[in-house]
Amino acid sequence: MYHKIILAGGNGYLGTVLANYYQSLAEQVIILSRKAAPAKGNITTLVWDGKTEGAWTTALQGADVVINLCGKNVNCRYNERNKQEILLSRIVPTTLLGKVIENLAQPPRLWINVTSATIYRHAEDHPQDEATGEIGEGFSVDICKQWEQSFFNCHTPATRKVALRMGIVLGRSDGVFPRLLNLVKLGMGGKQGNGQQKVGWVHEHDAASITHWLMEHDDLDGTINCTAPNTVGNAELMRIIRKTYGMPFGLPAPAWLLAIGAVVIGTETELILKSRWVAPKRLLDAGYRFQFGNAEAAVRDII
Repeated sequence: MYHKIILAGGNGYLGTVLANYYQSLAEQVIILSRKAAPAKGNITTLVWDGKTEGAWTTALQGADVVINLCGKNVNCRYNERNKQEILLSRIVPTTLLGKVIENLAQPPRLWINVTSATIYRHAEDHPQDEATGEIGEGFSVDICKQWEQSFFNCHTPATRKVALRMGIVLGRSDGVFPRLLNLVKLGMGGKQGNGQQKVGWVHEHDAASITHWLMEHDDLDGTINCTAPNTVGNAELMRIIRKTYGMPFGLPAPAWLLAIGAVVIGTETELILKSRWVAPKRLLDAGYRFQFGNAEAAVRDII
């Protein structure tokens, strides 16, 4: 039984998955959030602003792990204001946590910063792993680079640090999957763009289980890819969802149509069209076994 799990910015989709996962494994699960929320058993919420120290800092004392999930949702238009918010909403809380952890008498044993697998280049030729993967270019990649840099620059000698490069988390309640399933239900669940782009995905159960596994493996630190080992193309993923749901057809969405739709719903086509072929080499080498290693099993479980 763990003593204390801290989820910074843990009131979103992945934070909820992690809180539910750890509820039976820890005495306390503490969410740091900008909004107050009622306690749910041993899951409690402390209010912070992610910018300044406050009463919440004492909660980090003696924690088993701090998992930082802070960051404005990238599902928006990349105008200057949003770009600035996306950057600062990641770097400011990360730097703050680093400062607090450095000065604690009993700092957390492990600090996991959930960053993004989108840091790698658009790859349709071969998978990108932690050792040989090539860092990409563009706004999203720049954000990831600055974010990881601010994390590793934090001086926390008594706390092991892992930047967990998270793929697209697939699960029931929120995130990408319910939106893809809605497209399938409407008969619009065909390929997006040319459908060749790889989807670096991970089932929500593995996403949570990997953070737990990292707590038990003290020899792992630095950057670690968090995606399932069997990446699929967009067209193949949509086919699997259609087949599992029982929808015989799905209209495709060409890139030009996605560009118009992205403007209408206030997002960017990069989120759909970038090929994220990412391999979890370090996890596999260290012996982690995925419960959902292939997309068919993952989709079947979720649906």
